[in-house]
Amino acid sequence: MRETMTGKRTLILVVAAVFMFGSWAAADAATSLTYSIFFPPAHAQAKAAESWAKEIEKRSAGAVKISLFPGGTLTPADQCYDGVVKGISDIGMSAFAYTRGRFPQMEALDLPLGYPNGRVATRVANEFYLAMKPKALEHVKVLYLHAHGPGLLHTKKPVKTLEDLKGMKIRSTGFSARVVTALGAVPVAMPQGETYEALSKGIADGTIGPIEVLKGWKQGEVIKSTTDCFDVGYTTAFFVVMNLKKWNSLPPDVKKVFEDVSREWIDVHGKAWDEADREGRDFTKSLGNRIIPLSAQESARWKKAVRPTIEEYIKDAEKKGVPGRKSVKEAEGLIAKFRKQYK
Repeated sequence: MRETMTGKRTLILVVAAVFMFGSWAAADAATSLTYSIFFPPAHAQAKAAESWAKEIEKRSAGAVKISLFPGGTLTPADQCYDGVVKGISDIGMSAFAYTRGRFPQMEALDLPLGYPNGRVATRVANEFYLAMKPKALEHVKVLYLHAHGPGLLHTKKPVKTLEDLKGMKIRSTGFSARVVTALGAVPVAMPQGETYEALSKGIADGTIGPIEVLKGWKQGEVIKSTTDCFDVGYTTAFFVVMNLKKWNSLPPDVKKVFEDVSREWIDVHGKAWDEADREGRDFTKSLGNRIIPLSAQESARWKKAVRPTIEEYIKDAEKKGVPGRKSVKEAEGLIAKFRKQYK
């Protein structure tokens, strides 16, 4: 009788062990995630993403494992979003502007509204998304957004006036191409990864973007001056999104970890953008490149020149059924709100 009972206990323990092992193996498979990032590994935003992934792993007690693929090695910048939707990657980070027209409401964030720094731009992007809930993002789980500091002009030849800029070929993306056109230059569309070569080979005479690109993408080596055109400073909003099916498959406690950490990393990315801008400015100065401030009078001319692009966006958006004017008003109000907090 005892032998029979002992045998039953042994059988129960073996079955339980097999069941538990199988459950753990399934859990590991379900929470091994891939993360596609277009920034190069050494870039501040790639590093911020890496620290986010490590924090997720830490707070989930190792239940989640995230493998990063920076430099567009898994999906290129302009295919990153679709890569997440299709499940090529579980998580993706890229810019809305790289698929122009796909996210009409989010394009309002990229307008030349005079963003003062990256923390403001990043806060504005997240609050704008929560307030407007654009339909174009319903096919993914939005974890958080971030956005760079003011887009400035970086050129081979010094630019002090609109006349100096006329006819120059300027690398740009998304809506910034319209800004370049409004300022009298010729936009050359391409992502950051191709810009260094384009500048070095004369395909472009300059680029428009945050000053961090001069170090983060080494573009300070192939330009000679930066024009501090802060009054027409635009931003580019970036997404961090997860495949919706994968998100829905996660248990509630793991979802909470993702949401908690993502909320905290909004400021991590904003600060990283501002620190990168400081480093970019120092880097370009160390190479002997010039920083050219615009006079108040000239700055007013630039601001007036780009205003039609904002009105153009509003008209185009409303033709597509997107509340363009409301979107611009929301973005402007958020900039004013966060400018006071993050000077």
